Amino acid sequence: SSNVTGVQTCALPIYFEKNGDKDLWLTTTKAPMSYEQADLSTEHVTLMFGKETAGLPEWLREKYRDRCVRIPMLSQARSLNLSNSMAILTYETLRQQGFPGLKGTGSMNNDSF
Repeated sequence: SSNVTGVQTCALPIYFEKNGDKDLWLTTTKAPMSYEQADLSTEHVTLMFGKETAGLPEWLREKYRDRCVRIPMLSQARSLNLSNSMAILTYETLRQQGFPGLKGTGSMNNDSF
């Protein structure tokens, strides 16, 4: 089964002590790599998001430079709303993992058209 994890920045030392840094991805507007280039298909993925006003700490971005991804957006935009960013990356992770545990089909009544 899939496990997508979110972590608050203030709890980073506790998180790393308990979980390590395997399959860690950091979201930042400063990343050269777009999120669709990231391999989010592994079983346990951790997505880290910073505050809308400040982003993730620089020391964290530098330590995991090769694990930083961004969401493509217009150059005039400073950033996206945090909840929207979380939804985009969480959905992409679930998509790459084949939507584990989620119903993959729907049904429509033929009379509804």
